[in-house]
Amino acid sequence: MARNRVKLAYIENNAARKASYNKRKKGLLKKMDELSTLCGVEACVVIYSSADDSQPVVWPSTVAAHRILSDFKALPAVEQSNRTLTQESFFKQMIGKAEERLKKMREENRRMELTQIMFQIFGGRPLNTVKREDLNDLCMLIDQNLNAIDIRIQMLNESFVLQ
Repeated sequence: MARNRVKLAYIENNAARKASYNKRKKGLLKKMDELSTLCGVEACVVIYSSADDSQPVVWPSTVAAHRILSDFKALPAVEQSNRTLTQESFFKQMIGKAEERLKKMREENRRMELTQIMFQIFGGRPLNTVKREDLNDLCMLIDQNLNAIDIRIQMLNESFVLQ
């Protein structure tokens, strides 16, 4: 059964907010334990709530959290920044990767479009119905294909000579 999306907004009701806080805190600590165990990474969590009168929650322990944080602080500044991401830098990375995938997909679509035009021309489509830009790109595609065929023929000839 699918769950409904939770509206992310401040919970006005004190009892509901405290119940949600405790449930999510427990879930976060469980996830950190799983991450640490499954991936073999050192991790720590500090949860502090000003509304909660108790001490901050520290996982796995205060001593372990101090050790992990001091180890991290002992790293050179360059290495620290390599391992940390702000929300802005994370989204910049994601946008960059998405733009790169989009560029590759556009190139592949263009290559497939030109291949289709090439086969249409072989099938009898008149050249005067093809755009000038497409003809120039088609010439480059045909040259690339011919070069790939030449390389393949050379490889086959070399392997035949070796036998």
